[in-house]
Amino acid sequence: MSELPGFENGVAAVNGIQLHYVIGGRGPLLVLLPGWPQNWWEYHKVMPALAQSYRVVSVDLRGMGTSDKPEAGYDKKTMAKDIADLIRHLGAKEAHVVGHDIGAQVAFAVAQNHPEVTRRLVMIDVVHPDDGFAKLALLPEVGQFGDKVGDASHQYLWWFAFHQVKGVPERLMAGGGIRVEQDWFFHYLTVDDRSIDARSRDVYARAYWTADAIRAGNAWYQAFPQDIVDARSHGVLRMPVLGIGGPGHDYLKLRLTAQAADLEMVKVENSGHFIPEEQPAVLIRSLKKFLQ
Repeated sequence: MSELPGFENGVAAVNGIQLHYVIGGRGPLLVLLPGWPQNWWEYHKVMPALAQSYRVVSVDLRGMGTSDKPEAGYDKKTMAKDIADLIRHLGAKEAHVVGHDIGAQVAFAVAQNHPEVTRRLVMIDVVHPDDGFAKLALLPEVGQFGDKVGDASHQYLWWFAFHQVKGVPERLMAGGGIRVEQDWFFHYLTVDDRSIDARSRDVYARAYWTADAIRAGNAWYQAFPQDIVDARSHGVLRMPVLGIGGPGHDYLKLRLTAQAADLEMVKVENSGHFIPEEQPAVLIRSLKKFLQ
């Protein structure tokens, strides 16, 4: 893999599906789980540095990139089993599990449902769906919905609802139209749009180019009601947990304070939602300090 020397592609048969991943480095296993609307490439700025101390694997989740896109199984509990099985497939008894966005929700579900394989948990800017998700307003208040999410005090998560609709988004956006939504999303949720460069935007557009890929990505959101039900039976996490947040910091801290017995928090300044690409040096430094 010319752009990331020392890394290579892999495919694993786990939990009835094929998962694609990119792996490199030596040391304890470190699993990186990306979110919407991205794929494994989300972590390309941090993978080489982390590979100096860890065996790093960045995963295309179920429904993402070149991983399988089945009709079902997009609740985070099922996706967590995919990752737990992958950890075992890679010959490890346990791993540090890091997730951003949808990947953070899956990482949390791995820790909850498979604590035996979760050495330490890191969640970046997003929490697992809970009852608060069901109370999100359909319409923004007057003056609330702006050009940038800022500190998230006036965020409007309209795409949570849009992605619930089956059939329409993929018909509207397949064949490259997804780029319109992605470019808006990258503008709204970054401090500086340039942090996600043209090369990366092309990678992400191609990852969601087909109707099937858009359908699968939307299915992560369509599973939120089941995720909320599953969350009601979650216990307190006993492994060390790190929450890293930009706009999502305060809500992440609020929820994790109740969900983790051993919690550290990092507030990332001058960053929007996409911390692995907006502030990679901060993420690398935070991970190395927490995981040592």
